[in-house]
Amino acid sequence: MKETLQSKTIILKNETETEAFGLMLAQNAEPGDVIGLVGDLGTGKTALSKYIARGLGVTETVSSPTFNIVKEYSSGRLPLYHFDVYRLSDGEELLDIGGDEFFDGDGLCIVEWADIVLSVMPEDAILIRIEYTDNDGERMLTIC
Repeated sequence: MKETLQSKTIILKNETETEAFGLMLAQNAEPGDVIGLVGDLGTGKTALSKYIARGLGVTETVSSPTFNIVKEYSSGRLPLYHFDVYRLSDGEELLDIGGDEFFDGDGLCIVEWADIVLSVMPEDAILIRIEYTDNDGERMLTIC
């Protein structure tokens, strides 16, 4: 999937464009891919995660795994491992609970608040920083 994104900045003007971007990510996802999402509260990390899940064909209700750290969804074309590491202090805590086993697995991993665990994220992970713009409802995504 990394080849299809490369480093760039994208402006998503509304929810429809966010959905289309999430569906595109899902379409290009391969087993073992890891997507790290970084951004302030309310910038759309979980919304983007839900659209990626929809694009994979996940039929379960996708919600933020804040209190569970990771939620697994198996109804799509790939297993989806959705992490929210907000409550962790660093990457070592993620390793302690076996996070690296998911990264090396057969599904797609999405890690919200990836900046907290950046030290243990795979080198080939796709990092997406989501920021507000000055235009209401618009988000700027920086992909690296």
